[in-house]
Amino acid sequence: MYALAQFSASAAQQVLDVEQRVNAMEVEIDRELASIIARRQPTARDLRLLMAISKTTANLERAGDEAEKIARMVTSIIQSGASRTLPASELRVAADLASGLLRKALDAFSRLDVSMALSIMKDDDQIDAEFDGFVRKLVTYMMEDPRAISPSLDLLFIAKAIERIGDHAKNIAEFIVYVVKGADIRHTSREHIESALK
Repeated sequence: MYALAQFSASAAQQVLDVEQRVNAMEVEIDRELASIIARRQPTARDLRLLMAISKTTANLERAGDEAEKIARMVTSIIQSGASRTLPASELRVAADLASGLLRKALDAFSRLDVSMALSIMKDDDQIDAEFDGFVRKLVTYMMEDPRAISPSLDLLFIAKAIERIGDHAKNIAEFIVYVVKGADIRHTSREHIESALK
């Protein structure tokens, strides 16, 4: 988002460079987890914790993929010679929400805090609402200036990547519930989630 705000291709390239390290770290963590499972043969909550760590690592790697996608779209916008008047500043709120939610999810995971996990799941709805609002504004912007359609589509992909980062934070929150309560709440209604937490 800094690269987009500053129209900085070098900042976007830094994101692309770091993403390779994230991929390597995921592979290394999975290797360590497999070794722990083979040597210690954990059961019950310990096994759930190791599975949740693996899934959380995968979600963090996918969030890194979304950051990489944002960097590629920013590079495309810069190379297209698009105007700095694109409505990109509107994305800052959603990006701040998503990155804050990801940090909150990691904090909740480190504490295995179920109440914070539920809060994260609710907060993800706010990012979804920001995404919907941005799409409406972007459509209006493109209708007013058809020359801005190509860079606007790049902004749309950036907005979707931000929304997906929020989804990854929500997924991590679901794994917290799985570890602590032993309940798999993925793909279930809010009412079912709240009843599983009682």
